Amino acid sequence: MTVMADPITAALEQAVQDGVFPGAVLLVQHGARVERCDVAGHAALQPSTERMTRATLFDLASLTKPIATATAVLQLIRRGALALDQPVAQWLPDFRGDGKEQITLFHLLNHSSGLPAWKPFYKAVTPDQAGLATAQLHERIMTEPLVYPTGSQSIYSDLGFILLGLIVERSAGRPLDRVCRDELFAPLGMDSTGFRPLDRPELAARSIAATEQCAWRGRLLRGEVHDENCYALGGVSGHAGLFAPADDLARFVGALIEADGEADRGRAEGPFAGVPAALLNQFLSRQSTPGSSWGLGWDTPSDPSSSGRWFSPRSCGHLGYTGTSLWIDRDRGWSVLLLTNRVHPTSRNVKISDFRPLIHNLIAETFFKNS
Repeated sequence: MTVMADPITAALEQAVQDGVFPGAVLLVQHGARVERCDVAGHAALQPSTERMTRATLFDLASLTKPIATATAVLQLIRRGALALDQPVAQWLPDFRGDGKEQITLFHLLNHSSGLPAWKPFYKAVTPDQAGLATAQLHERIMTEPLVYPTGSQSIYSDLGFILLGLIVERSAGRPLDRVCRDELFAPLGMDSTGFRPLDRPELAARSIAATEQCAWRGRLLRGEVHDENCYALGGVSGHAGLFAPADDLARFVGALIEADGEADRGRAEGPFAGVPAALLNQFLSRQSTPGSSWGLGWDTPSDPSSSGRWFSPRSCGHLGYTGTSLWIDRDRGWSVLLLTNRVHPTSRNVKISDFRPLIHNLIAETFFKNS
């Protein structure tokens, strides 16, 4: 008798064989309940092979933006310490000229500020100077000219989230990594989530997914942030730098889904406790910026979408350059977390762009397409 392979498992294993990524952890959950978790492939191929595990830590790359920075801003707004319509210059006085006075926190969160997408600021320092020239690098970012009129469109921008990380620090009076640890992750029991895992012996000893052979640093990266600008800023920034395992992120997603479904916020936990329903919905929903799919720190499905065909229009999610992604169907309460190390050993591998919608379609067709 022939046993038919589970299509989701088979797709992951085939992706490893085809070199889409060395390894992956795929977690599917409904509300706060994990329905399945698949592990495939390797956490590292070089200098020796190491199997992927469910507990492997991943460099989340731009998932840092919604999970850490935008959620920290959300908390500070709830407390009255920040407001979406506050000018950025109120917190960062050097952010001025070129029409920047009209840019608000909303524009940074919505990627509609007018700032460029990315610049190689790290090239102004050597790798051994990382973390020693953060003030100078921040100054360069704040004086960067705008590339389009504020609010006229959206261009996905790391620069805006670097500035948001600074604003969180100044508003909270503590470094961004401490704000995230104390206010976002610890209340949810996300004990293995944070920046600079190699600074914590208990995490440094864990399985950490390897990323790229970095030309600038001259070494294979494992436990160091992949993003060069974040590394130059000391490994902690609003746009990148967060590391986490799948099960920690499941706690975050479960709390977010439950808060999103609780109009009275009565059961909301951790960073979502006490957040007004309308405010949370604003962060998770597409805003009216022309031609944009962005909410506030979160993306929504475009056409086509990496979330595939079946996620509802009210879904929210985000991608990470290292090969990570999270999509949440807010109408149905289902979520898909895909953690991979597709940049190991080189970021020239872009096969994941075709794989992402395929795996999300399979999961939706298996669990919730018709619900």
